[in-house]
Amino acid sequence: MQFVLTAHDRPNALALRLEVRPSHLDYLRSLGTALVLAGPMLDEEGKPCGSVIVYEAEDRAAAQAMVDADPYSKADLFGSVELKGYRVVVKDGVMGA
Repeated sequence: MQFVLTAHDRPNALALRLEVRPSHLDYLRSLGTALVLAGPMLDEEGKPCGSVIVYEAEDRAAAQAMVDADPYSKADLFGSVELKGYRVVVKDGVMGA
């Protein structure tokens, strides 16, 4: 099952995000096929202000464990976090199940 993380950075946390980013990217690479997609949300100036990550996991607890192990989470970068089940309906313009 897929799970989507929507995480908003704490105010004034850009420096922390940039500092932790290399470790975060290494962590994402380590997830292999459990990582469906990931990227930053951008503010009006085009600067990162949060993250959207889609995980493939057996259940919500397994997805939450991946969120908790992320260096961004460990660094307390996020001010708010939402983790929900997710299903792709359209991909590359093609309707799915």
